[in-house]
Amino acid sequence: METYLICLAVALVGGLMMSRLTKLVHLPVVTAYLVAGLLLGPFCIGALGLKGIGFNSLEQVESLRIVTQTALGFIAFTIGNEFRLTQLKAMGSRAIVIGILQAVITTVLVDVMLVVLSLCFPSVITVPCAITLGAIAAATAPAATLMVVRQYKADGPLTKLLLLVVAIDDAVGLLLFSVSFGIATALAMGHVSVTAVVVEPIVEIILSLLLGSLMGWLLNLLERFFHSRSKRMTLSVAFVLLTVGLSMLEFDVAGIHCGFSLLLVCMMTGTIFCNVCNTSEELMSRVDGWTMPVNVLFFVISGAELDLEVLASPVTILVGVLYIISRSLGKYYGAALSCRITKEPKIIRDHLGITLLPQAGVALGMALTASALPGGTLVRNVVLFAVLIYELVGPALTKRSLTAAGEIRPEGRTSARKLNG
Repeated sequence: METYLICLAVALVGGLMMSRLTKLVHLPVVTAYLVAGLLLGPFCIGALGLKGIGFNSLEQVESLRIVTQTALGFIAFTIGNEFRLTQLKAMGSRAIVIGILQAVITTVLVDVMLVVLSLCFPSVITVPCAITLGAIAAATAPAATLMVVRQYKADGPLTKLLLLVVAIDDAVGLLLFSVSFGIATALAMGHVSVTAVVVEPIVEIILSLLLGSLMGWLLNLLERFFHSRSKRMTLSVAFVLLTVGLSMLEFDVAGIHCGFSLLLVCMMTGTIFCNVCNTSEELMSRVDGWTMPVNVLFFVISGAELDLEVLASPVTILVGVLYIISRSLGKYYGAALSCRITKEPKIIRDHLGITLLPQAGVALGMALTASALPGGTLVRNVVLFAVLIYELVGPALTKRSLTAAGEIRPEGRTSARKLNG
């Protein structure tokens, strides 16, 4: 226990110190935390084997999953709070069209590129693996995007649309992956399960939305019994923890495997809560302050999880580079085409796609499932390679796009200590 506590303390301090260095080159703090995790991970400082100083193995990093899942829950809850009725009325239908279309275009483009590679060089990658990677490409990491938005207090039409699209992207990605993985399994094994391909993903989305709605309504109901701000904040934190725990449950009903999407459940909880509670904005600002250390740990641990051994495989790098290029083109041009269809301003058409590039936890979870395919280890390694690149470069590109769109003010040199004094 003492080793884990020291590890977490070192991770927090290391992440904060690295953020001071990256500030000198104007990089987002997300990148700083990820680099700190990479340095403290089992391939750098952790390899020295000093207990408490760094993460000594990937198994040790995996044992801290409760921290990363909790942080994802709070991040999703925060994004859900952006789904206020006023914003949904203003851009809800546009966000849905863009969210669906850019994800589908990305999947199709990656599928075409990798299937062609498979047909030309069957020994490099199989068609089932290519199809699965195409679906994984649709997923966007909400955590890095939200952290950049919060750090620089970004605000404007692009930022508002981005947060809605990122939230919708999770549900679309889940459906695309379920269908693609079912088709890939059928091609690899010679049989297809309609239940697994169609029924189970739809059931998962419906159950997630229902559970999230119930939790959001209950949170608002119980908040009324408390008038102290600190007690109401404590109740909000407890409810997010409860929601994260419930979303991990799995069960079978009439032969159908039922589960929940943690991100969808917590997003829906935040959406319902912010629309029925009059003081939700004030409460969210307090919850954000409480969860900041958890978010820092999330990104440091995510950095430590990045497996540098994938860089030793030429095949992984070849497929990974093609995956990154085709996914990036899909996100950029998919978002641009979607924005043109919904008649968004040129500034949004030019920059939305770049902000959708970060990829992390959701994609890694899908890759873990896909590793069950014949040759599925390549899928996992390619996604690990892509996440390594996207997580280190994506936040900086998101910042650059939001700045170019005029939604991030130029950084000043005012000390926070003076502001708070």
